Amino acid sequence: MLEISPQKVVHVIYLAREAGVGDAELHAFIDALNDDEKAQLTAVAWVGRGAFEPEDFDEAVATATAEATTPTASYLMGMPHLAENLEGGLEALGVDVSGEEEDFL
Repeated sequence: MLEISPQKVVHVIYLAREAGVGDAELHAFIDALNDDEKAQLTAVAWVGRGAFEPEDFDEAVATATAEATTPTASYLMGMPHLAENLEGGLEALGVDVSGEEEDFL
């Protein structure tokens, strides 16, 4: 069950797409999330890149929490295709963000 707000995930997607311009802002935004939100965000990205199936989301969150040895912002910002992975993860989890995306256009 997704506990991080879809709007926060969409904000990360937006900032990730603005690579170069939004790097510091993206790092600060992710750093400001609480530990549960960081684990959820990481799990969404993992589902999006196929490391976990949507039905294993809770396991992905538990793994992200247990294996968080690198700062989450650094880990996620080093992930190739972060925006696409997050989008794919939200879609796979059945989260409709069409209304959230309009806020960033």
